[in-house]
Amino acid sequence: MPRMDIDGIEIAYELLGDPNAHTVVLTPGGRFPMDMPGLPELAQALVAGGKRVLMWDRPNCGASDVYFGGANESAVQGAALMGLLRKLELGKVALAAGSGGSRVSLLAATQAPELVSHLVLWWISGGPIGLMQLAAYYCCDLGTRASRGGMQAVADSPAWEEQLKRNPRNREIILSQDPDAFIETMQRWALAYAPSPTSPVPGMADDDYAKLTMPVMIFRSGKSDLSHTRRTSEWVHELIPHSKLVEPPWGDNEWNERSAPQDGRLFAGWPALAPYILDFTA
Repeated sequence: MPRMDIDGIEIAYELLGDPNAHTVVLTPGGRFPMDMPGLPELAQALVAGGKRVLMWDRPNCGASDVYFGGANESAVQGAALMGLLRKLELGKVALAAGSGGSRVSLLAATQAPELVSHLVLWWISGGPIGLMQLAAYYCCDLGTRASRGGMQAVADSPAWEEQLKRNPRNREIILSQDPDAFIETMQRWALAYAPSPTSPVPGMADDDYAKLTMPVMIFRSGKSDLSHTRRTSEWVHELIPHSKLVEPPWGDNEWNERSAPQDGRLFAGWPALAPYILDFTA
């Protein structure tokens, strides 16, 4: 698997399809890797439809390096994506992403809108319950582990099991951190998820949405989804007036049904998005 150094962070990636075709960048959510079931199938469907596809592991995901710095984790990942696109010289690309990947793609697109031809978003994380869940899962547990058992306790967390298995040097990176500095980072990263009365997406300032002048398609979230609330998807649509708000190709309870079993099939429904993405980015 190819790897590229982006500002000192090793990023794993894969390019599929015709090198001369328009590129779609797929970004999943959580800290899941690019080969999570559903993502490769979506990529192959896009390639079959004439696209080139960039799949990548964000910092702290899959086989890429872990990294603890920056204003917040999503901002680090957004900057890494823009750095990767510049080094790969892919021209203008479409960013297609779900859940945490939609947040990363929004932040990336505001940093370098000239590199983005289209933006396709679904399962946009938001709402007080959803955002506080993210802070607890990604930051609070790790900060507490560092305070009780130092960086060894952080390295031993189940949260990093996959990342350490795919990239053994990640253990060294984690163990080399100063526990006090790591806790400060987790405090800062957790604060980034605080719900805002003026912006639905953590890390996005009020005036950032105006920078997104490219065509934007947003899939409306399910009413039952408390991790990616329907209001969040509609609010992002309102802040990007030219965006297109569409219904997804699955039922209202898709997130609850996929996330409850924890069987690795969270993104199994995503290949159904391929026709929408191909039509929108044609």
